[in-house]
Amino acid sequence: MKLRSYLFLANIISVGFILFSLFYVYDHMKLTKEDFYLLSSVTIGASLLSFIIHFIVMHPVQKSLRLIREQAKRISEGDFQGEVPNIGPKEFKALAVQFNEMNEKLDESFRKITQTESSRRELVANVSHDLRTPLASIQSYVEALQDDVIQDKNKKNEYLNTIQMETKRLGNLIEDLFHLSRLDAGADHFEPEPSYIDPIIIETLQGFAIQIEEKGLDVSVNIPDNSPKLSMMPNKIIRVLQNLIGNAIRHSPKGSTLELSIKNIDGQKVLVSVKDEGEGLPTEEKERIFERFYRTDKSRNRYSGGSGLGLAIAKGIIDLHGGEIGVDSEEGKGSRFWFTLQLEDQ
Repeated sequence: MKLRSYLFLANIISVGFILFSLFYVYDHMKLTKEDFYLLSSVTIGASLLSFIIHFIVMHPVQKSLRLIREQAKRISEGDFQGEVPNIGPKEFKALAVQFNEMNEKLDESFRKITQTESSRRELVANVSHDLRTPLASIQSYVEALQDDVIQDKNKKNEYLNTIQMETKRLGNLIEDLFHLSRLDAGADHFEPEPSYIDPIIIETLQGFAIQIEEKGLDVSVNIPDNSPKLSMMPNKIIRVLQNLIGNAIRHSPKGSTLELSIKNIDGQKVLVSVKDEGEGLPTEEKERIFERFYRTDKSRNRYSGGSGLGLAIAKGIIDLHGGEIGVDSEEGKGSRFWFTLQLEDQ
């Protein structure tokens, strides 16, 4: 039974009870005949007026309920674009506002789920590709060695070195995936150890000494005197610097300059930057460069390209520190990747 029917029935019962009472009083000679007719007429007239007012008042209420019901049906069918108009009594207007807020949140949640599912499929496809390539190389080289196809000792050593390199690449990819999953799950908590960043930069650079020498790069490090302690997790920042420096070396032409610098900002934080003289980035790639598995090297060359996770991990770590990370780049004029860290006790 509809709400209007319930209220209509309640009115009929009320009027019936009043008329019954009048008949009862009249039957026991408590009222004159004229009084009985007068009171009965007034009661019936008031009842008719009540029914009219009831119809007028209930119309916007029923309309509100109908619109909410229709919108609820659309939501159940996956359509979150509609909106319940703000009409009717105050309580129904409040209900419409809350319903529309719920609709917006459901729409946002649904879009996030769709985006997550799309990202999951892309992640699986990229991981499959990045795992398949080194595994295929390892398998082919191992089979060649097993079948004694290669007799030359130097060639055998070359094959073994390739197997070792591809195995290391697999290990790095798995480590990157593990690190990224921890960041996504919020398993890494910010537990700072106030430290100076200049020795961390020097230590990280030393780890790239061979690559720097092979490319003949001129490395410039600009660190101000008396650099302050920063609120950071040193091991995590080393990972960020490894990704940024490794990326800069990979895209630097031979004999070019690689510049690292630290700059104080407003006495509250520092800006750390890594600048190369590589090919630079077009605008559309600057906007996507920190997405996982996004690589400027579309050919996915295993010698020139990374896993595509390094910058995504760096962003996750800097976000964990409450800092910012970005890139300034112009096509053909190199790139400058930077991030900020808070000073101790800031």
